[in-house]
Amino acid sequence: MMRAFMNPPENEWSIGQAREMYHIDRWGAGYYDINTAGRVVAKPLPGDDTAVELSAVTAAAQKRDLDGPLLIRFQDILRHRVKSLCTAFDEAIARNGYEGRYRGVFPIKVNELREVVEEVVDAGADHEFGLEVGSKAELFAALALQDMPNALLICNGYKDADFIRTALTGTRLGKQVILVIEKLDELDQILRVAKSEGVQPQLGIRLRLLSRSKGKWADSGGEDAKFGLNTAQLMAALERLRAEGWEESLRLLHSHIGSQVPDILTVRKAVQEAARFYAKVRKEGFPVEYLDVGGGLAVDYDGSRAAFESSANYSLREYTDDLVQTIGEVCGEEEVMHPNIVSESGRAIAAHHSVLVVQVFGANSKAQRTRFKYGAEEHPLVQTLLKIRRNIRRSSKLTAYHNALNCKEDAHNMFTLGVLELEVKAKVETLYWEICDRVLSHFRQSEGHVPEEIATLEDQMSDQYVCNFSLFQSLLDHWAIGQLFPIMPLQRLNERPTREATLADITCDSDGAVRQFIDLDGTRDTLPLHALKPSDRTTEPYYLGIFLVGAYQDVMGDLHNLFGRVNEMHVFLDSDEPDGYYIEETVRGHSICDSLTTMQYDRRELMRQMKRQIDAAIKADRVRPSVGMQILRDYERGLDDYTYLSF
Repeated sequence: MMRAFMNPPENEWSIGQAREMYHIDRWGAGYYDINTAGRVVAKPLPGDDTAVELSAVTAAAQKRDLDGPLLIRFQDILRHRVKSLCTAFDEAIARNGYEGRYRGVFPIKVNELREVVEEVVDAGADHEFGLEVGSKAELFAALALQDMPNALLICNGYKDADFIRTALTGTRLGKQVILVIEKLDELDQILRVAKSEGVQPQLGIRLRLLSRSKGKWADSGGEDAKFGLNTAQLMAALERLRAEGWEESLRLLHSHIGSQVPDILTVRKAVQEAARFYAKVRKEGFPVEYLDVGGGLAVDYDGSRAAFESSANYSLREYTDDLVQTIGEVCGEEEVMHPNIVSESGRAIAAHHSVLVVQVFGANSKAQRTRFKYGAEEHPLVQTLLKIRRNIRRSSKLTAYHNALNCKEDAHNMFTLGVLELEVKAKVETLYWEICDRVLSHFRQSEGHVPEEIATLEDQMSDQYVCNFSLFQSLLDHWAIGQLFPIMPLQRLNERPTREATLADITCDSDGAVRQFIDLDGTRDTLPLHALKPSDRTTEPYYLGIFLVGAYQDVMGDLHNLFGRVNEMHVFLDSDEPDGYYIEETVRGHSICDSLTTMQYDRRELMRQMKRQIDAAIKADRVRPSVGMQILRDYERGLDDYTYLSF
């Protein structure tokens, strides 16, 4: 979707307009705002007046020798999200007279970092909040971190004998470890290992619902879903358990129609189908006590509050009310006990608490003025463009654009054929972009109709702001599936943005760019930003914040160009501190050596090979011995440097 022209007069700009332009009051969910100084602040606890300036945290990081890109993690937001989810379910249960309880679990795959998982477990302790795992490595972590005997530890994903044996160890220790059967032949393997270990397992069965979501994760549901048992397979599993006399082992039924489900009607339909399965299984004589509705609770990334794949057309209260009401109604019709409701809402818990701060260190602009001197004997194309530029105020702007475009295309064709000199081509292109800039300036001031080709030109004329980060390491979902994230400047928001830009990262890949941004009506191709000021020691760097990156992005990044994990700062509120908060922990990102080691380079071997080359250069008298040794020391010291650029 092309963006609309929106340029209030120079003297009319307010913080309110900045909020509206970047929609921070919508996607921010009360956690983020702009203060009167025009700087973005975090308010980790809604209702608490403490506001943390993100640029101040970035400055504190620099004092600790933590360069950007920087991930700021607000642990209070993480805790608040856990408590808000549990409270919303508890209140919905009370409002609707529901007879079961809410037993949430956090899917570790959403953010496997120890600091995050520990914070979630601690924040949810009063609600016996559990964990969900989908691999052996996650299971090993969860067994150690989850020590509440009544909290659930749900094991999803495909399993081998070692996975099953490890899960049964948790059962031996008194933990509520539930092995979810994802495919029918998994049941036989679980029974075989359980018998050999002498442990009766706690089991769940994943249902393959016909209900489907829409969008990027729609394939999680439906008849062709990767996981789950269809109705016939479910009946076979029930018969197998009955034959073993292990009916009481089946404690949970599981369903999941996908992450980020934007439409509440889809949620309601899927939950109704899952609840019907639960009721029928209860009637078959299996004392199932948990109904796991999976994940899917959406995050409103764009603030539109619509059934769009980067948004949600429902609130947390509506979500919990609909789940509780729907399950209660089905159980009432079927005359079975209400199950305890389990949800795996990882994205909704983790997304808001992390902000990636990146520095803009350069801009590429088509309208940059190049100083050419034009004489009387210029090429006819140059003369034509000079005349268009000279008369543009009193001529049709659209006609001027068309004529300039025609000159540019003629110049390209002539240059390709070898009949146009390099300097002439440069002058033609420079004049063309100057004319385009003036044409756009006219339409920005106009309240009339904007031709489609001018709107397209607006996007073509946009700047490219170069940022010190790797899209592939820190924003992988944007590259892979087009996931949108809110992005905005962290300062100068009391000034009107005057540039339109896309973002480029520092990788050597053309895909390392952000060319699509959130908008209430869909997406926009450029982001309003401020003109960069000349770099000097008194000028504050221009920082952008990329928000809601706490789910998946923290753990899914790859090492494209060997750019590693970024530096982190963990912020906690504390009323006793002068600024109302303190830095609880800093986590250094990958050094060059760390990234090389993951690709099986050995530090000592690298040093040995460099020393061999330096010794050869010394023997050949290309460098003095003292210089050679300094080169070696610099190389070794450089291995410990941050993988990103330093300014």
